[in-house]
Amino acid sequence: MPLPLLGGVTAAPLAPATAAPGANPLRYRPIRLRASPSTASSPSTSAVSSPRPPPSARHSRKHLPGRGDAPARPSKDRVFFLDVNPICFRGSQRSLGAFARWLALFFSHVSLRDPVVAVFDGAGGNEYRRQLMPSYKAHRTRGVGTGADSRVVDVLRECNVPIVQVDGYEADDVVATLTQQVLQKGYRVVIGSPDKDFKQLISEDLQLVMPIPEIGRWSFYTLRHYVAQYKCDPTADLSLRCFMGDEADGVPGIQHLSPGFGRKTAVKLLNKHGSLENLLKTAAIRTVGKEYAQDVLIKHADYLRKNYEVLSLRRDVNVQLDERWLSTRDTYNGTSVLSNFILKFNEGRS
Repeated sequence: MPLPLLGGVTAAPLAPATAAPGANPLRYRPIRLRASPSTASSPSTSAVSSPRPPPSARHSRKHLPGRGDAPARPSKDRVFFLDVNPICFRGSQRSLGAFARWLALFFSHVSLRDPVVAVFDGAGGNEYRRQLMPSYKAHRTRGVGTGADSRVVDVLRECNVPIVQVDGYEADDVVATLTQQVLQKGYRVVIGSPDKDFKQLISEDLQLVMPIPEIGRWSFYTLRHYVAQYKCDPTADLSLRCFMGDEADGVPGIQHLSPGFGRKTAVKLLNKHGSLENLLKTAAIRTVGKEYAQDVLIKHADYLRKNYEVLSLRRDVNVQLDERWLSTRDTYNGTSVLSNFILKFNEGRS
């Protein structure tokens, strides 16, 4: 059933669907899934398909011939994390039409039947960083862009996508924590988000897929793309951003204190010393660069360390991966759910 044309539907959010303090993150209500005979769980997660075993335990993939007739190593299976809030906007305005369009493209061209976990910002998720740096996202009205519109939540649940939201944490921190747990189980991870904060996580087994409004599609961004763009390893991404700052999030870079200290200088020093902390410790005991660079590293070490703390994604969120989230997603009713959603709001707009 083809999806209907999308209209430019813009709607104000309903009351956020947040969990009570101390409660577990929101889970999904699976639709039309096979019941697992041996699984006992809460009513909201009782009818689920059995999780796939880790990639290392499966032998269904054919080995392709490799160099010297040696069998190629089978590819790891993927798990997708969808950062929902950014795709609910068209420009600076909330838009259910934008959400439906990006979600439909994500399912049909990106994730297909691979597992998808949707993550929302929790209530008060910005406060931790705002206490460290009052300018952090200070230009954004508190509450705007956070929480979960109940209509968005309902669509994701009906498409058999588990939903996670932890009060006191931004979605980025929840994704970073869960990503670590998934990688430890032998899967690859793909994060669906336009947020450049996730670039600090990129590796051979973790890539991004970004919505590109200019071309109207999702585009994968891998380790190879990162190295080609920044001329350094992603492990240095966070350290590099401490020097450059993040204007969009209200985190000032070092340039307003030392205009001559630019990206080229930062990349050169980080390529040699590996991380911001190593660089600062070395600069404290010996000269590491030209006089102006040495002066910045000595005088503004605390400033750079605070940037690091604000920009670093946390991996200690109190959230645990549910094995059932690794199941192949049931796509049986996904197209009809999205079609009905789009038609409903197009009719409401006319």
